[in-house]
Amino acid sequence: MAGPIARLEAITYTYPGAASPSLRSVDLAVGPGLTLVAGSSGGGKSTLLRLFDGLVPQFHGGRISGSATVAGLDPLRTAIPRLAQRVGLVFQDVETQSVYGVVEREIAFGLENVAMSRAEMHDRVDEILTELSIEHLRGRRLTTLSGGERQLVQLAAVLALRPELVALDEPTSQLDPEGAEAVLAACVGLAGRGRAVVVAEHRLETLLPAADRTLRVENGRVEDDALEAYSTAGPAPRAAPRPRSAGTATAWEMRGVAAGPAGRAGAAVVEDVDLAGAAGEVVVLMGPNGSGKTTLLRTLGGLLAPLAGTVRRPSGRTAYLPQNPGALLHLPTVRAEVALTLRRTGPAYATGPTGRSQSPDVMLAAFGLAALGDRYPRDLSSGERQRAALAATLAGAPTLVLLDEPTRGMDAAARSSLVAAVEELTAGGSAVVVATHDEALAAALADRTILLGGGRVTEAAR
Repeated sequence: MAGPIARLEAITYTYPGAASPSLRSVDLAVGPGLTLVAGSSGGGKSTLLRLFDGLVPQFHGGRISGSATVAGLDPLRTAIPRLAQRVGLVFQDVETQSVYGVVEREIAFGLENVAMSRAEMHDRVDEILTELSIEHLRGRRLTTLSGGERQLVQLAAVLALRPELVALDEPTSQLDPEGAEAVLAACVGLAGRGRAVVVAEHRLETLLPAADRTLRVENGRVEDDALEAYSTAGPAPRAAPRPRSAGTATAWEMRGVAAGPAGRAGAAVVEDVDLAGAAGEVVVLMGPNGSGKTTLLRTLGGLLAPLAGTVRRPSGRTAYLPQNPGALLHLPTVRAEVALTLRRTGPAYATGPTGRSQSPDVMLAAFGLAALGDRYPRDLSSGERQRAALAATLAGAPTLVLLDEPTRGMDAAARSSLVAAVEELTAGGSAVVVATHDEALAAALADRTILLGGGRVTEAAR
């Protein structure tokens, strides 16, 4: 039987400025096979994965005790570029992981760094593009890809190096079912070739049946085979139509719109779009990766000019949550992020849409962030950072709310909090448009569901 590829002994780690450790007395050996890691948002899953490739503590700083060996190297002291040749990590926020602008060059970047011959590099890139079924993306610019497509590209860049241990943080959170199956197949294939594959996920349906081992990480402690009581259930479907106190006045509309991403000249992703949404209504956009959900949201929000047609938005503030929450968070504390939104919206928005007082602390509590208000946003877990971005985005009673994959990295409790926040916004007349692969979220929120595919949009049958 093969020995462990990674071994942690008595590891305790605390981020800079944190009041308590993110990992507590962790003793863990990880051998070949697929290890599935679950647990509440902020419990320590991402920290555990970052430890394997040395980002904790070398990049993040903080205090650490104990010892570790990964692929024969000490991740606490070995230079990160050297570790990267044996340990691959795919972040949840893959937008921060890109180096080159074109897919093929991005995948080849790590191979170039290890001085692989051009012929072998070409074969390796071809192999991984085929394995993940993304050959059609080879010549595309990363800026024109959907979030799910970028996730697959970064996975390809890591797998091309054939590392001994691969750590994946929420790899299926932005993927359609076909993309999720491709990731699963890649993980199973690596595990079958004697590699260690460690996957942190909140949605376990796809990966759990294939896992050789499960771990639960809560409050910094790691337990083996302890997922029996861990709930991955999403919010319950809405049983009755949503009451609309603001009536059914049209809040936004798109007429004859053709839309495509900036930097992809002449290539409309969706065409002939005729859509409208009412005040107090939730419209959900669904469809495969690359079908145009993000493009449509950005066009509606005014971040992309339509290639044809007209777009009308309501007066007042439009709130937009992008797929990468880190793009919104730049202040020293989470509380400061929410306070900035409230200051910019002015005193007229000091109360929420249903009359409840809106202070930063009220918004933080609504998303389960009361204890994290003084933390630096970029030191939070992926799910916590997503909730922080939502709190900052939804403060101040926006009239139009655009949410792109809002449950990315969020556990079941956080997803329910999001549903409650959207219900409060719609009760006050906000129009909401959500792009998601999360079918449970769609069932809980949607007044109407719009399906995208093949460059067209159609309304799903009720």
